[in-house]
Amino acid sequence: MSFSGKRIIVTGAGRGLGAAFAVTLADQGADIIMTGRNTENLKSLAESIRLRTGRKPETHTLDMADISAVTLFAKAMRDAAKPLDILINNAAQWLPGKMDQSDAYAISQTITGIVTGTFLFTRGLIPLLEQSGAGDIMNIVSISGIANTPLLGASVAYYAAKHGQAGMNDGLRQELKGRPIRVQAIYPSYIKDISPLNEAEWNATPESKSWATNRDIVETVIFALSRPRHMTLASIVVDPDSGGLF
Repeated sequence: MSFSGKRIIVTGAGRGLGAAFAVTLADQGADIIMTGRNTENLKSLAESIRLRTGRKPETHTLDMADISAVTLFAKAMRDAAKPLDILINNAAQWLPGKMDQSDAYAISQTITGIVTGTFLFTRGLIPLLEQSGAGDIMNIVSISGIANTPLLGASVAYYAAKHGQAGMNDGLRQELKGRPIRVQAIYPSYIKDISPLNEAEWNATPESKSWATNRDIVETVIFALSRPRHMTLASIVVDPDSGGLF
């Protein structure tokens, strides 16, 4: 599969894993649309991508926990009527700690952004993914979304939200069966945050006992998206080699 000319939207693209997706896929010729909560991060990354590739991604400030903003943005994309090839649902608000250490607002924002916002955004873009004739939805979940895994520092709210996102992934795959949209998910464990903009770090060989890196997750997702259309890698669990976390 070539990503040249593919329209790809990445949520939570201002930093970390989302930024790594945006840079790597832009390097491979994709036309990137980036969303995130931090406008300056998005603009800075878009300029870095322009300097690397000669093509500047679209950037849109978007909080996935703002249901009205999510719904209106998806509608604006439908109104523009440009086919969308790939949606990478990466945005998630991390919330650690015990449940009595977070206020109601933080808990609500975490669950709303990861579950409700992501679901409504995905639902709103399905017509554009279908219009492409070979759309892909890639959900970046977490091992927190797998039954009976330990919390590993995550709050109950985050853990519950990721279980909800896992359910969304399974439900979407069933409901969209027979339509030209493939639904896949990856369940990473802890990730070391590295950037393709730092080539030395990006190309370094990790030690055998190190965490997975952004590069590991990006390359696994690219592998899944590159499979022939008769294949769906429904759930990919990425765990360190040193005995695993669960």
